[in-house]
Amino acid sequence: MKWGRYWPEYLLGVLLLFLQIPRYLWSTRASAPTIKAVGWTAQRKITAREKTRQLWYHGFDNYMTFAFPLDELTPLSCSGQGPDWANPKNIAANDVAGNFSLTLIDVLDTLVVLDDQQGFESAVRNVIKWVSFDVNTKPQVFETTIRVLGGLLSGHIYANQTGQPFHIPWYRGELLDMAYDLGNRLLPAFSTPTGLPYARINLRHGLSKGETLETCTAGAGSLILEFATLSRLTGDDRFEKAARKAFFGIWNRKSDIGLVGNTINTFTGAWTSPEITGIGAGIDSFYEYALKWYILSGETEFLDVWDDAYAAVMRYSRATDGFWYQTVNMNSGDVAYHTIDSLSAFWPGLQVLAGDVQSAIKLHLIYYNLWRQYSGLPEVFDTNYKRATSHQYPLRPEFIESTWYLYRATRDSFYLDVGERVLYDIITRAKVDCGLTGIQDLRTNKRDDRMESFALSETLKYLYLLFDEENPLHSDDSNYVFTTEGHILSLGKEHLKAALPSRSTMRPVDGHQCPAYQPTIHVFDNYLKNTGLVQGIQSRADADYARYLVGLLPTQVDIDTWSPNGWCEKPRVDLFSQEFVLSAHGQIVSEDLSPSLLKLGILSDGFIIHNVTGIRMRIVRRLDSTGYEVRKLGHYNVRPGHLVYINDSSLFLPDGISDSSAKRDPAIDLRFYLDEVDPLFEVQTGIQGILDSSNEFNVLVTGHQGHFGGSLSPNALVGQKRMRFSRKEGLVVHRDFDNTQGCHAYTQPYPDAVLLVHRGGCTFLEKLLRARAASAAGVLVISDVDSVFNPTANLDELEEAGDLSDAAVVVLPQKAGQVIWEMMDRAEQWGANQVMVALDHESKSTAANTRQTPQQPNDPSRILYINNYPLLNTRLLV
Repeated sequence: MKWGRYWPEYLLGVLLLFLQIPRYLWSTRASAPTIKAVGWTAQRKITAREKTRQLWYHGFDNYMTFAFPLDELTPLSCSGQGPDWANPKNIAANDVAGNFSLTLIDVLDTLVVLDDQQGFESAVRNVIKWVSFDVNTKPQVFETTIRVLGGLLSGHIYANQTGQPFHIPWYRGELLDMAYDLGNRLLPAFSTPTGLPYARINLRHGLSKGETLETCTAGAGSLILEFATLSRLTGDDRFEKAARKAFFGIWNRKSDIGLVGNTINTFTGAWTSPEITGIGAGIDSFYEYALKWYILSGETEFLDVWDDAYAAVMRYSRATDGFWYQTVNMNSGDVAYHTIDSLSAFWPGLQVLAGDVQSAIKLHLIYYNLWRQYSGLPEVFDTNYKRATSHQYPLRPEFIESTWYLYRATRDSFYLDVGERVLYDIITRAKVDCGLTGIQDLRTNKRDDRMESFALSETLKYLYLLFDEENPLHSDDSNYVFTTEGHILSLGKEHLKAALPSRSTMRPVDGHQCPAYQPTIHVFDNYLKNTGLVQGIQSRADADYARYLVGLLPTQVDIDTWSPNGWCEKPRVDLFSQEFVLSAHGQIVSEDLSPSLLKLGILSDGFIIHNVTGIRMRIVRRLDSTGYEVRKLGHYNVRPGHLVYINDSSLFLPDGISDSSAKRDPAIDLRFYLDEVDPLFEVQTGIQGILDSSNEFNVLVTGHQGHFGGSLSPNALVGQKRMRFSRKEGLVVHRDFDNTQGCHAYTQPYPDAVLLVHRGGCTFLEKLLRARAASAAGVLVISDVDSVFNPTANLDELEEAGDLSDAAVVVLPQKAGQVIWEMMDRAEQWGANQVMVALDHESKSTAANTRQTPQQPNDPSRILYINNYPLLNTRLLV
């Protein structure tokens, strides 16, 4: 089993095209045949789209024939069903069925997506004619909101808006009136001391005596999209106020580590046992609505909740390999259960919407391999034993929803392959004579006599959008969002609220991060050069690792993609967020729980730290992977647009360093040049003429020496002699292409040489130790950024490393390092002698007169690094 290097998918496709070798679309169980792939042409997409359309109408037409005006179709018995009147405790049915033609309302805007203008108008007319909410039923507030209220609002927006194909001339706002009536019937559920709504309410009689006080986070906190949209469209702000109070009623009760629980008491606001949390059932849409209401309304309070919540989830719930998201204790972050549920499959789509595409790809691969294993997505899967523990698949949409988001973000045809596999399995397993049926047991294909409304309102809607390249939604750059039930909501400018002046002052700039997807590049030449073909998702080094995680045995297609040079390696991921109690000297200090304004001050554009000692700092990785940002200082939240100014000079004089090295120059000049050229070679190539007419082989760059290791300052001595690195005659520069990051033991010695390596893979201290063990005089590290920083290390690590005074570490900014690497490439191409490096103290006085004026405090290149993490929203004043 290997999940190491794969040949690029695109290269494989080219080879197969020329060799006329059939390629297979699916790696499947026996339930799905292997299908030859001919490439995703426009016609193939249209064919898949039309198959999806036919499948949707097969379900909808049978609902209208056999079930309407009841709530749901029962496809095996070719009839319909509403609430279970005989058994009020049957909440599986009664939470969603309210005797209000649920399926018809839920699919209104799916007809828009399918571009069925006549069908949409007919459905609107039927809703107006047949539906009433004066019914003696007790549905769940959450399910009624997302399925019915959301469906009515989306249908109204399209029917009412002029200038687009689905405007209905005779329409007079009837759907909005119905939504207003329904909203009024739901409002009494919020009559609790905490503002958290009851889970259920009788639509005719209101609250029932003895109603349960327990609700889930998703049920109480995921109402803002529909309720606030209702308020904006009707002018009645009661709905938005109630949903907002409930949302922040949940968020303000988060644990000390920033996590919300699964279930809560609506009267006391206390979390109920076992106080667990995750991204799946009971919590999922709370996170979704935090981000989506910000997108729809522009209200940054909700973006702040999303940012903080996402950082907490990524820190505590995400597994160390970056693939799983576990159920954990909300107070400690400890793993509670080794299970995931099918509802969690929505998370990759939300990650795409937030901009974290790389994380989305990993989790989606888990669910893709689960689908391959079961030809459906089981409700619950045990990640420890690698087997499903609940085998139902009621045609849930979350997996295909994320597939659609990832395809729009990456345009990788792998996701079309996934969609076609899903379409095949649904047709094969769930299509029956009278509609579509859920699967009660994926192992035996035992069917459930129920077609839940989300099969038509979401599952097939997202599947259709996946194949419909020309759908108008794909070119709509407005603020529209899909609700958690797949309803399309948007608000015009007339319905948006201006930010409060106080809010604008607190957040002068919104630092939105919208990184474009960066596909993997196969490296052909060496570590530095980004040359080679773009790789598809299936060619990622971790693609097969996801298959291994779910316990799926490899198919022949999997085996054929393995590389003989691959390796089995568990992926390592950087922590998404971290916290430190700062100390200028790397020592353990007590936290200052109440720093004074003289120590930590507030500015109009952020904060200023005059003394870092004892300040607790939380840093969070940027979604564009360019570095980290400070998100919290003590009890202050640092928001996008804020800057953190550092004005503590003690940061640059760590304890335990001698006087001579304490005075080390943070920046040093290095001259790179060629060793003497062989005269015979000079005659043959004319290289000396090149050297005389070009500075290509005589380069001066500025590097930044570490706070540990030997000092390269002019007056620094090791004992009574100068460091080897400081020799005036210079030292040879070497590269080891089998150890380009310098994180492994070198296989040969490099006495009195300097090693050129790349940043990453291990710490700067480890790179220096490896170089010293190979007898090198030092190590030059090419950074992955152009920011200025000097590497540091913890005191305990330095004590364990021993005497480092005769070996130095210097960081080269990315552009400068690129120049030196290419210089060495050219020298090797010419067959010239070795590249040398020497300190250039003499040029400092001249360079000082020609350099630019001193850097300003807000110079973005002068940022703070902690444990080698660049903090991009910091500015050094010292």
